[in-house]
Amino acid sequence: MSNLVWFRNDLRITDNHSLKNACDANGAVIGVYFFDPMYFQESDFGLDIDMQLPFGKTGKYRAQFIIEAVKDLRKQLESHGIPLLVFHDSPATVIPSLIQEHEITDIYLQKEWTRDELQQEKLLGIEIEKLEKKPKGRRTYDQFLFHPDDIPFSSFQNIPTVFTQFRKKCEKELRVRNLVDIKDYHQEFPEVTETNLPTLKELGLENFEKDHRTAFPWKGGATEAWERLNHYFWETGKLQYYKKTRNGLVGIDYSSKLSAWLAIGCISAREIYWEVKRFEKEVKKNQDTYWLIFELIWRDFFKYVSLKNGNDIFKIGGILQKEYEWKTSSRELEKWMNGETHERFVNANMKELSATGWMSNRGRQNVASYWSMHKEQDWRIGAAYFEHILIDYDVHSNYGNWMYNSGVGNDPRNRTFNIQLQASRYDNDGKFQRLWLQEELF
Repeated sequence: MSNLVWFRNDLRITDNHSLKNACDANGAVIGVYFFDPMYFQESDFGLDIDMQLPFGKTGKYRAQFIIEAVKDLRKQLESHGIPLLVFHDSPATVIPSLIQEHEITDIYLQKEWTRDELQQEKLLGIEIEKLEKKPKGRRTYDQFLFHPDDIPFSSFQNIPTVFTQFRKKCEKELRVRNLVDIKDYHQEFPEVTETNLPTLKELGLENFEKDHRTAFPWKGGATEAWERLNHYFWETGKLQYYKKTRNGLVGIDYSSKLSAWLAIGCISAREIYWEVKRFEKEVKKNQDTYWLIFELIWRDFFKYVSLKNGNDIFKIGGILQKEYEWKTSSRELEKWMNGETHERFVNANMKELSATGWMSNRGRQNVASYWSMHKEQDWRIGAAYFEHILIDYDVHSNYGNWMYNSGVGNDPRNRTFNIQLQASRYDNDGKFQRLWLQEELF
């Protein structure tokens, strides 16, 4: 008898409830991770447009980051005697044979609710139904700061549309849950067939060298996530200036940069929250330290928005079902992606994104506004490109933010940015634009 932990966007052994529950149950524990071809194929992203997008769902930057994170996860699991099987295949193809080979009685996994993840589970369910002995699926909500069972709303449908209402009520009435761990767990390593991690080439992607200018030079994995947190919090004390510097554009320390590890679960929101609380107790508590928690609540909010609205977050009218005259132009997309627009600030940010898979929060808002509000292009195409290229892509935050900036989300106001004013405010010396446009400003 064995318990299978199916890792997806929870690539850590600390504060991982699926892993903890499996370790607390009877039987050996085996982990599995899939580089599902569904995420690496060319795709139209389900858009109802007459244009083939020139990119797939997962690009080279995020893919490499995930490979590194899975490698780190495997090493950490092995220290507890837990193997991690890795497949470049679909769960529906592989898991049924694992169930029979290892007598799997229970499958533990993080609960997901968005389109692609549900499709994965649906296809797997069809195959499991064919088996004589069917394991139990044990899903756990595990990517929130505020757990869904704790939120002070009677149902997901009653979650406010306005962030401030959500934040204030949660802050007033909730306590973030304590962390869990498996530090005392160890088992004899089960007999399993060794598997290898795929390369970028095997995933259909090209190898690359990191650009020396990148503001995100790190690797994937919980080990690197905690090294980054310790640097930003404890070694440099930068956390106490976070709110003042978070709109920066150049360098590694203008913001925490924790979003990429959060997105695939190398570190949990709860872990970051409790580390902030420790910093406030031992070093300093101010608006800056609070602001990192504030951003974690924003992240939670977008997850609840998608729980409440389902696939509406992928529809052209967004959650507000607004009707605008959106355009689709391959030429405009090419110019935007390549940083060849008439806005220098947009160009610098898009060139940074293309070269590194990273862009600042300030940059993201400006390039999104340019695409959807200035050029009036279908906002979902911009969101799809971000999904492809961002190292820190998170389905809920990505589509939530794009709706928000495009007038079809949680803020119905016109949020069109004056991009030249933004450039003068946040890059008044032109340092960022010179870095990425590699030319002198006149």
